[in-house]
Amino acid sequence: MATVQVNGVRVAYDRVGVGPPIVFLHGAAQDARVWRPQLDALADAFTVVAWDEPGTGRSSDVPESFVLADYARCAAAVLESLELGPVHLAGLSWGGTLALEVYRRHKDLVRSLVLVDTYAGWKGSLPPQEVRARVEGARRMLAAPRAAFDPTLPGLFAGEPPAAYVPLLEAVAADVRPESLRTQLSLVAETDQRDLLPAVSVPTLLLWGERDARSPLSVARQFQEAIPDAELVVVPGAGHVSNLERPEEFNQAVRDFCGAHS
Repeated sequence: MATVQVNGVRVAYDRVGVGPPIVFLHGAAQDARVWRPQLDALADAFTVVAWDEPGTGRSSDVPESFVLADYARCAAAVLESLELGPVHLAGLSWGGTLALEVYRRHKDLVRSLVLVDTYAGWKGSLPPQEVRARVEGARRMLAAPRAAFDPTLPGLFAGEPPAAYVPLLEAVAADVRPESLRTQLSLVAETDQRDLLPAVSVPTLLLWGERDARSPLSVARQFQEAIPDAELVVVPGAGHVSNLERPEEFNQAVRDFCGAHS
């Protein structure tokens, strides 16, 4: 584990391997541990990094005033701390929205983008009624007693969670901080990055679960139409958390893309 300090916020991250750097940004209600299959599989050819964003894992609590630009500033500090030049920046779900914001504000740090089952913010990718329903669902979930709190949300997997990763998912869920999740969900709900997509000028991989119910393939098509020369790879039989549900196919797609653009 390594750490950086950004305006008094401690940000922790894991780093393994040697080679061109790939940095993974996790989704809401997650931390660096969800990228374990990628750290294990890709370290033979890449420097693989997975952070605990502020408010998760081993990082400091997220300040109440945090906005998307603050998360992007913290992520940029991690990228700079690697001292390896521009990175392949990958983000899942909320992490993909954040990866886009890092690109908007710190283009010199990004060699390519790997956008995984993500959104240009909920406001930028989903119908207004769906955004309202998700916001209301999040409010009910966060108002529930801690014993009833379910940070996984419905529809993360096409089927049952992969048995090999159930203990990991339970451990991650047990460590979710409700205030952090409230901030994450509020920001992703309010964000609309559609203006940014046509201006993306780095190689971009759209990596999507075939059966993603949270960010369906129609959202991937929106990205593909908006981002010049974006490449879409669909992971067969996978849902929203495609890196855990189909890790071999996911890792091969990342390996091929990042290898071709290193």
